[in-house]
Amino acid sequence: ADGLVAYGGGSAIGLAKMIAHSADIPIIAVPTTFSGSESTNLEGMLEDGVKRLHQSERMLPSTIIYDPELVRGLPREVAIPSGFNAIAHAVEAFYSSGANPFASLLAEEGLGMMARALEHLVADPRSLDGWGLGLRAAWLCGQPIVSAGIALHHKAAHVVGGSWGLSHADTHTALLPHAIAYNADAAPDAMTRISRALGTADTHPAKSMFDLMERVGAPVALRDLGFPEAGIEQAVAMILAAPCENPRPLAAQPLRTMLENAWRGTAPASA
Repeated sequence: ADGLVAYGGGSAIGLAKMIAHSADIPIIAVPTTFSGSESTNLEGMLEDGVKRLHQSERMLPSTIIYDPELVRGLPREVAIPSGFNAIAHAVEAFYSSGANPFASLLAEEGLGMMARALEHLVADPRSLDGWGLGLRAAWLCGQPIVSAGIALHHKAAHVVGGSWGLSHADTHTALLPHAIAYNADAAPDAMTRISRALGTADTHPAKSMFDLMERVGAPVALRDLGFPEAGIEQAVAMILAAPCENPRPLAAQPLRTMLENAWRGTAPASA
């Protein structure tokens, strides 16, 4: 084949990215969710029961076609978590080891835009403006991690979602406020940017993110996604077995607390 056309959400585009990674052929991506996968050079693949991250410039599509008509009517239970999947890209770009001013600028703009888009879609789900805003925000949120990289949130989402077969976007959504809380004291500039993007300077950013999720009806509890409480200890061990770079060192007890709160769907511990 001379190239690939990837039409669909993050899974379809992710599959095309892995094929392109192996075959070195170009991709034309036509996203139908807000995952932002089309704008990143990263992809996770399940290998021997473990989700492993791959990165290559060959994964970046040569062309991306955004059309709000293709996403209008997407079920809310798909659209909303896909938006938080994109927001997770922006959040991690603020405090990852490769964080830089350009990436943070894009991430802050993308985060605020996606938050507005999701609330717009809940208020008026037939409005093309909201869907178009979400697609633009997805691109802005995805671009920063190409240079900035990822940290604890993505590591935890890949462990929990990949090893227990959970929805990728739903897992990102349920974990995100708790990963923010985990890193809050170690990444004050990132917290300022999250609060500024959400327009909630007087509220802890982890709580602001959790409140946004509740307002738009996003999944907030891992237990509702099928993750067993008994899996928490195994997940902690898996995260520590192959630790990622993170502004706050990874340790068993705070990781356990993070996953317990995400499992229950309660407000973040430090918020």
